[in-house]
Amino acid sequence: MRCFGCVPSTSILFVSLFLFVRPAYSQAALPEVHRDWDVSLWVAGETGEEILNNFSEAQILTAGVFAGKILTREIGRGWRRGRFEYGFELIPVFRQFRPQALYGGGFEPVILRWNSSVHAARVAPYIELAGGGLRTNSNLPAGNTSDFNFTARGGGGIQVFRTPRHSVDIGVRWSHISNANLGVDNPEFNGIQVSLGYHWFR
Repeated sequence: MRCFGCVPSTSILFVSLFLFVRPAYSQAALPEVHRDWDVSLWVAGETGEEILNNFSEAQILTAGVFAGKILTREIGRGWRRGRFEYGFELIPVFRQFRPQALYGGGFEPVILRWNSSVHAARVAPYIELAGGGLRTNSNLPAGNTSDFNFTARGGGGIQVFRTPRHSVDIGVRWSHISNANLGVDNPEFNGIQVSLGYHWFR
C-alpha cells in the first residue's frame, strides 16, 4: 500500500510548492529586517531502511512545530556569512506505515541551524544538525527493541521569503532512529527526510 511518506509523494509536494512560491521570483529582493524569533509549522515524509538494507523498507510521516531564537548578528565573510540559530521542536504526529503500522510523538530539544546570508533574490539556504527522542505505541523496529528511541538528523534546505517576515521552507536531511541499547536488540532506521514548512519571524 502506498503512503504519503513514500518517495513518489514528495514530487507532489515540490510541484505544489513551485506553484505556490513562483510569483515571488518576479519581484525584487526583500529588504533586510531584524529577526529574533522563528516559529514554523512543518510536515515531512521519510523513506529508509531498518533491517533489510532496502531503502524503501520503512516509510514515515511526521509533523510538528518549530521554535527558534536567532543568537547572533550577521557574522563571517564571503560565502561563510550568516547567522546562528538555536531551536527546538515538538513532534505530536509520528506515523510509520511500513514495515509496521505504528504511531507516536517526539521532541528535539537541540537544533543548531546556520542561516546563510548568501542569497538569490528571495531564496536563502541553511544547514542544520538536530537530536531528540521519540516514543511510539509499540517497539520500533518490531522485536526485542524499545518503544523509546533517540533521533538524530542533519542536512539543509532553502527558505523562500514571501514577505520579510514569512517564508516557505523546503528541507532535505539524513535521518537516524535507534534505541542506544535500551532494548535487547538495537537495529537502526537510516533514511532521507523531505520536509515542507511555513515560517513566521518576529
